[in-house]
Amino acid sequence: MPGRGAGGPVATLQVVDKSTVAEDVVTLTLADPDGRRLPDWTPGAHIDLVLPTGDTRQYSLCGDRFDSRTYRIGVLREPAGRGGSAFVHDSLQPGDTVGVGGPRNNFPLVPSERYLFVAGGIGITPLLPMVTQAAMLGADWRLLYGGRRRASMAFLDELAPHGDRVRVMPQDETGLLDLPAFLGEPEPGTKVYCCGPGPLLDAMGLACVDWPPSALRTERFVAEEQAAPVRTAPFEVQLARTGTTVTVPLGTSVLEAVGSAGVEVLSSCRQGTCGTCETTVLDGVPDHRDSILDDAERAAGDCMFICVSRAASDRLVLDL
Repeated sequence: MPGRGAGGPVATLQVVDKSTVAEDVVTLTLADPDGRRLPDWTPGAHIDLVLPTGDTRQYSLCGDRFDSRTYRIGVLREPAGRGGSAFVHDSLQPGDTVGVGGPRNNFPLVPSERYLFVAGGIGITPLLPMVTQAAMLGADWRLLYGGRRRASMAFLDELAPHGDRVRVMPQDETGLLDLPAFLGEPEPGTKVYCCGPGPLLDAMGLACVDWPPSALRTERFVAEEQAAPVRTAPFEVQLARTGTTVTVPLGTSVLEAVGSAGVEVLSSCRQGTCGTCETTVLDGVPDHRDSILDDAERAAGDCMFICVSRAASDRLVLDL
């Protein structure tokens, strides 16, 4: 899974624009203070925003991927969140600097002749550059975009030029999204991309039950419910770069355990949804407990998200 790593370097970027694009949604445009080129990215990618408070949050890139000088992200104010979005909305201003890790992509747009995109609320952010890419490549595509009400739905002006390829369905006007009607019958060569709240993703899984297993690709903001850990006994984690070995008891994450040994790994969600803390596994068998990897990636056993995943073997050797 190239392009991801355990934290990686954090750059210092400057907020050069902050705009309100919908009710409780702002965009930030970030640039290098010295005007240097930023790392390239592809549709579906996200960055880790390290705020002046020390908090790290993950946001999808939703700007022009061919603009090598700026990144754009959309931030929804989340009253029940941990305070990161409130700081962005209330305190962060143009001219301020932030740390940025990545970009990394856990939700890549794979080549296909036809795409069906489904967005719920702020879930439009990773799909926006996908729509642009599909249109640029001349693929057949449609987008179903739902939200609580029209005023809360970001980027409607940017989607308007696509005409009837985009269906905007505010819940207070049209009710819940009719996913079966939008999806239709499974068609060969069609990829379905969905991002949004958990209930929407669960409904998409049911609506796509008769589609090929690889057709539906989703990105979650909230972790899937996991079964109990494979093992309840403590296990050892060897840090290959330092030679240190730490013991991880039940109730302590690998991320916390390696942190107590003085090894800091950039992390964000602490739920296994963002991919920030991905770490290479050199030996041992991980107990994957994330909401990112597919079955083939889990079977490979060469990486894990140490904020939630554990060990199925007595020992893990990590590239830390």
